[in-house]
Amino acid sequence: MLRLTNTVQPYAWGSTTSIPRLLGREPDGRPQAEVWIGAHPSAPSLADGARLDDLVAASPREFLGEGAAPGDRLGFLLKVLAAAAPLSLQAHPDAGTAARRFAEEEAAGVPLDAPHRLYKDTSHKPELLFALEPFAAMAGFRSPAAARELLAGLELPALPAAARDLFDRLLAALAGPDALREATRLLLTAPGEAVAPLVEAVARACAPLDDPSAQCVAELAGHHPGDPGVLVSVLLNQVRLAPGEALYLPAGNVHAYLSGTGVELMASSDNVLRGGLTPKHVDVPELLDVLDFRELPPPLLEPRVVSADEQVFCPLPDFALTVLAVRAESTWERAVPRSVLVLEGRVRLTSAAGSLELTQGESAFVTAAEHPVTVSGAGRLAAASPGTPAG
Repeated sequence: MLRLTNTVQPYAWGSTTSIPRLLGREPDGRPQAEVWIGAHPSAPSLADGARLDDLVAASPREFLGEGAAPGDRLGFLLKVLAAAAPLSLQAHPDAGTAARRFAEEEAAGVPLDAPHRLYKDTSHKPELLFALEPFAAMAGFRSPAAARELLAGLELPALPAAARDLFDRLLAALAGPDALREATRLLLTAPGEAVAPLVEAVARACAPLDDPSAQCVAELAGHHPGDPGVLVSVLLNQVRLAPGEALYLPAGNVHAYLSGTGVELMASSDNVLRGGLTPKHVDVPELLDVLDFRELPPPLLEPRVVSADEQVFCPLPDFALTVLAVRAESTWERAVPRSVLVLEGRVRLTSAAGSLELTQGESAFVTAAEHPVTVSGAGRLAAASPGTPAG
């Protein structure tokens, strides 16, 4: 078992207090957005100064399990995410698209660290988020009729001709065939002189309304005035998670986290396609190419309840998140790699090779070869593993 030191990502949208509070550190006034716990080469965890990805590469069968081969890597990445401001409007590719487009960018000689590089690796990036506190997001397309009803009911002032034309075309698109695709394409490709005044007018009209989508428009416009992503938000489900609830975002699901702190678990990838609400590189054609334009309900993820103390969130074979209230001693039998983060209290992990005590905010990596592992203490933890039933 390896005690980990993890990278804290200082993205501008991060909270200044949530991650320091979890880690037991004094805030320094700077945003702290994500803690990366895993072996992604962009920011691998360290164990006694050694990179976790290098350790996995040197001993794949020990770290990943008996079936692992040279070149295999840890397939999941655990994070803590703390958002004080909205993240970008984004989606992630499926595995086939990621592999194909990564190869194309490699062949074209696009540097991996180039700001316009879209595909950083060959993996897809499905992800789930488990809320540690009230968490707000928008995720997946909702009914186009509901979006049209909100927009058509707004009292807008006289608009410049280009903005009025865009608004009329948007209402027509939402009433026509393939409404969500056409409305999204229309907004994200419209010229700035049409979008900016329309965003301003719609946001002003939405501000006094008691409607979650209207309130989201007003909030986003305050962060990103004139951005077409503000209007795309009208097309999306508004999701509010209570602590202990989770959502799941498969390939092609358009989304943006808005506020709150949670544990995030994903395939070990950094492939993000952005369409707005960000100063980072935006590639609208690529985003439109990967989006799933089906109308979907809010993507809440129900857990498998193992006991009163244990829940497992397992949306697909790539990964599972176990949330365990540690009161009585329990044992993990299945010989798989695990990333473990203590959320509260004090937890001890014990195997035939030794034991490791962790307190709130501390994390560890348990190799496949070290199982079975006994968990004891008094607290709560989140553990990431491959996505088969926990054991």
